[in-house]
This record gives sequence, structure tokens and C-alpha cells, in this order.
Amino acid sequence: MTIWVNEQIDPSGIVYSCIACCDKQQAEECHESFQNNLTDTQKEQGWKATMRIVESWDEVPVSALKLN
Repeated sequence: MTIWVNEQIDPSGIVYSCIACCDKQQAEECHESFQNNLTDTQKEQGWKATMRIVESWDEVPVSALKLN
């Protein structure tokens, strides 16, 4: 199973928001949205949007919104 995990991470490395799903297109749209929602100021401060792939729901952060 492939699970895409999208995260917005603050400058100190804390996950601010997280959405995980099994649909690649949905994950890509989410990632784009996460990137577009970061302001220039946030980007300058070190905020980032990441997308990573995991193989198990056990690897998804507990706080994530999980979409099947």
C-alpha cells in the first residue's frame, strides 16, 4: 500500500497540519494547496510544505487527517 503524507511544518520542525491519503492525485492537490497557503513571510521564516510516501498507516502521524 502506498500512502502519501502531506505536512505543513513550522520553523522549529513541528507539524502544523497533516493530511494522509491513498489517492496520488488527491495528495498532489493537497500538497499544492499546502504550498500555496504559505505566505511569503512564513516561507521566509522557514515554514515548509512536504509530501512523503509511507507504506503503512502506522507510519502516519497520529494527528493526521486520514483520507481513504
